[in-house]
Amino acid sequence: SLASYTKISPNRTSPRNHKIDTVTIHCAVGQFTAKQLLNLSHFVNYDAKKGASCNYAIGYDGSIGLGVAESDRSWCSSNSANDHRAITIEVASETKHPYEVTDAAYKALIKLLVDICKRNKIKELKWEAEKSLIGKIDKQNMTVHRWFADKSCPGEYLYSRHGQIAKEVNAQLTTEAPAASYKVRVDIATLNVRT
Repeated sequence: SLASYTKISPNRTSPRNHKIDTVTIHCAVGQFTAKQLLNLSHFVNYDAKKGASCNYAIGYDGSIGLGVAESDRSWCSSNSANDHRAITIEVASETKHPYEVTDAAYKALIKLLVDICKRNKIKELKWEAEKSLIGKIDKQNMTVHRWFADKSCPGEYLYSRHGQIAKEVNAQLTTEAPAASYKVRVDIATLNVRT
């Protein structure tokens, strides 16, 4: 419901073969809106070898677009197994190191991640910056493109903030968690009733 634009890419696998339990944040390398990003040629033109896609795109202006339904696997991380279990998010960024993103894009990313976690019953995001923990979601459920291909994605700006991103998302998940319900047991025999 956060997406204001939808452009479903033909570059996808339907359905995904794994439960969603991971998120993978990418940098799009260009200050696009979500609509512009999802209309890039490598997203809209089918190509079995070079085609790409993402579940969500976030524009420099904070706009959010849907590129591949969550029920389907996007072609985003150069790794089939990761993309089958992850929600992939492309975030508009500067075109050179450290590939900085705008405040609006960052805020939209946090908002989207909170929504994704709530709907997919991901209780918290975990980040250890450790490639050897891929798939070990009890220890780490955030992955990065650079672990699967010779790329700097998601760029140093977002990569260095993964711990902070997890912290901000988890704070909202904790705050928005429903209050615990308590059952009160009343022992009738101990009540003094006056008439």
